[in-house]
Amino acid sequence: MNDEERDDIVVLLGEDGEEVEFEHLDTIEMDGNEYVVLLPLDEQENEEVDEVVILKIEHNEDDEDSFITVDDEEELNRVFEEFKTRMEDEYDFDE
Repeated sequence: MNDEERDDIVVLLGEDGEEVEFEHLDTIEMDGNEYVVLLPLDEQENEEVDEVVILKIEHNEDDEDSFITVDDEEELNRVFEEFKTRMEDEYDFDE
């Protein structure tokens, strides 16, 4: 493992309380909300990436951000379509 510090790494706590590292791919503003698109770092070890994680950013009064799971499938699809449009030159999306 290299000691190079990356500013695109986000560490979140998983359901089991373990820390999980993600690469920040994009932040998308849509319909008055902000979303973050993350790629699990352990997925990158494989050549093919199956999925990204999309979370809604919620800002609190202390100027801290929280990431909230998006349960609405339609909302997730709209954000993912926007992500695909923005990143079509960088990634090969299989339909």
